[in-house]
Amino acid sequence: MQQYKILWADDEIDLLKPHILFLKQKGYEVVPVNSGTDALERIREEAFDIVFLDENMPGLTGLETLVEIKELKPDLPVVMITKAEEESLMEEAIGAKIADYLIKPLNSSQILLAVKKILENRRIVSEKVNLAYQQDFRNISMAYMDRLDYNEWAELYKKLVYWEIEIENTEEQSMEEVLESQKAEANTNFVKFIKENYEDWLNKPDIERPLLSHQLMQKKVFPLLKKMGENDTLFFVLIDNLRYDQWRVLAQEISRYFYIVEEITYYSILPTTTAYARNAIFSGMLPDDMAKFYAKWWVEDTDEEGKNLYEEEFLRNQLDRFGFRHIRMSYHKVLTNAQGRSVNEQFVQMKNNHFNVIVYNFVDMLSHARTDVEMIRELASDEAAYRALTHTWFIHSPLFELLKKIAEHKLPCIVTTDHGTIRVRRPFRIVGDREVNTNLRYKHGKNLSFKDDGKVLETRKPERFHLPKQHVSTSYVFATEDYFFVYPNNYNYYVSFFKDTFQHGGISLEEMIVPFVYLEPK
Repeated sequence: MQQYKILWADDEIDLLKPHILFLKQKGYEVVPVNSGTDALERIREEAFDIVFLDENMPGLTGLETLVEIKELKPDLPVVMITKAEEESLMEEAIGAKIADYLIKPLNSSQILLAVKKILENRRIVSEKVNLAYQQDFRNISMAYMDRLDYNEWAELYKKLVYWEIEIENTEEQSMEEVLESQKAEANTNFVKFIKENYEDWLNKPDIERPLLSHQLMQKKVFPLLKKMGENDTLFFVLIDNLRYDQWRVLAQEISRYFYIVEEITYYSILPTTTAYARNAIFSGMLPDDMAKFYAKWWVEDTDEEGKNLYEEEFLRNQLDRFGFRHIRMSYHKVLTNAQGRSVNEQFVQMKNNHFNVIVYNFVDMLSHARTDVEMIRELASDEAAYRALTHTWFIHSPLFELLKKIAEHKLPCIVTTDHGTIRVRRPFRIVGDREVNTNLRYKHGKNLSFKDDGKVLETRKPERFHLPKQHVSTSYVFATEDYFFVYPNNYNYYVSFFKDTFQHGGISLEEMIVPFVYLEPK
């Protein structure tokens, strides 16, 4: 065990010898001094891991010494010790960024707890997290032997995400490779589950099925609108391409301002892309019906026109169909920080609406930018880095400022997404003609050729997946697990270019099981 060095400043230091001896017996080195001045002198000369500082000393007081310590060594943890229990004193010490606060009379266990919590927290937590995951590893692996339903798959995925974030925060990430392997095994089994059930979910009305993209508004949002009074307002924020693990990271910030009243997952339809999944949310329809009933708004993948230009029109039509024709609504799409700030400036007007829908495209832009920009590739080199990058963007974004405004004005808010994304690692050769779409996780066309070895899901009857057909012979092929489609031409270049990038459109836990959250202000 590393030997830590403690500086203890107290004008009655001789009375603390039993505590100092106790710490030495536990393996800590303790340097005692009698004043704040002596403490500062030793800090200038030596390196310490932690300082115990008596608040009530002659000469420099504890608080005065604390201020100077923070100027000299801003990251040096300081534990304030005092006989007083005044709230103002506690607040002043906390405001000066103390690591802990102890009240005399002291006991040895109390002191040891403070030391361990500050100096050995990461080691202890790491050991406990790794042990707990090892104990849960078998339970997760055994779960695949049962025929899991869609709820159980969602719970299993959430458990894997929980361990992923816990292990990421440990000091020694010794279980990281084991968890990564277990996630891969989970995705292999999840793909089998989707292959067996997805078509039935869409075509057999009497079977149990998960909540799907095209049902989201009807099942989760419209019931909230029906309960609203004339002067009530509901915000609906869709952050595109937001995986469940990224939501858990953002939730740590959002929960400072909102109660998370409901947090569920729902299943994105296939393909897990904007054109299909997000348009299904706003239209309340599956893609073949969108293409049939709203041909003027449905845009094929091969068209030059943007695939999500008519979300507002889709949404207004869905509101009309379900009896919300006269609802006061606003719709905003944010592609840049400048647009985000512009939306925030309209907050006063939005408060007068019943329903405000804001689509944030930034996470999608970030994931695609990662493919194109070398710096982003370096910043988001794996899932942990991608979560961190999303978190950094969020805390500095106009979206976070908007959410804080919503909470400040005591208004409810929904946060959700249209689909997730997966880091692709394994190339899969496919051949198609010029009309085949460019997405790396799904293809559709009339002349698709590939080796059918179970690594993809193909449907030669798109109508069974409620997908539109451009030609009589159109078929769809979906990449599974962490595969990505690559043409044989210039194969090695494109493999190296796209490997380890984040893509969507196919079948994986990360792409299909996504969050829907209802928030109420604190």
